[in-house]
Amino acid sequence: MAESKKIATRESFGMALCELAKTNKDIVVFDADLAAATKTSIFKKEFPERFFDCGIAEGNMVGVAAGLAAAGKIPVAASFAMFATGRAFEQIRNSVAYPHLNVKIAGSHAGISTGEDGATHQCLEDIGIMRTIPGMVVINPADHYEMMAATKAAIEYDGPVYIRLGRLAIESFNDPETYTFELGKGITLLDGDDVAVIATGLCVNEALKACKQLKEEGINARLINIHTIKPIDREIIVKAAKETGRIITIEEHNVIGGLGDAVCSVVSEEYPVKVTKVGVNDCFGYSGPALELLDKFELTAPHLAKKIKAAAQDK
Repeated sequence: MAESKKIATRESFGMALCELAKTNKDIVVFDADLAAATKTSIFKKEFPERFFDCGIAEGNMVGVAAGLAAAGKIPVAASFAMFATGRAFEQIRNSVAYPHLNVKIAGSHAGISTGEDGATHQCLEDIGIMRTIPGMVVINPADHYEMMAATKAAIEYDGPVYIRLGRLAIESFNDPETYTFELGKGITLLDGDDVAVIATGLCVNEALKACKQLKEEGINARLINIHTIKPIDREIIVKAAKETGRIITIEEHNVIGGLGDAVCSVVSEEYPVKVTKVGVNDCFGYSGPALELLDKFELTAPHLAKKIKAAAQDK
């Protein structure tokens, strides 16, 4: 097992861009006056001639990125998730997705783990917003190694991609020596037939801790990491529904519109089973330390263990 890293996925994203740009001369990066926070500053330092700060004008940033994509470049447009998917929604829909241009949208500081920035910046709707756009790929990596691999896959994919980045430094759990990333394919981290736990992003590691705790109690939970929410891995979800008969989804996002709804759509069409959606229950966050907020919203391992156990016993 390689060294475990504790690092925010926003930083992993900046590192990956910089590494990829060494051999791919078409990568250009745009930011909206937040390079230090989104960590595109890592790219800026290495490739200043390929970095453009568009100021606090997210819609314009996406429009310019669309223009360069039409000219054959691979533009990455980064800002806080709230602004990237909120303020620039029209430009993403009409200027990027409608002509299916090769633009990568990076939404940093997503979820309540944004912490002290408060409810206005804790975007809990971005996955839902981006899922509704035709042809948009939506990725939510869970740790450093997955973000590095996902960024590479996003750059290599020809078309619009939304990548969700986190502010909080989190422990890595994937082994880079054995880990492989494939767009649209989930990963089974733990086998089990008592209940299927389907998680994404920051919540995957917390769910992993919870499932390992439950294993000691005799509850065998199957844990699936869904890093690509669109297109979603229907095969792995249906298989889990058939073999466990019960699903619980876990995400740092509103329970409306995110991973849970995507999973429910699959099982309702192909193999109906009961699904419990765990996330932020249709409310805004508020200012506070990230770890305390995650605990308050019951997205940490001890809380998740109770919810998973309850789901396993409710079949």
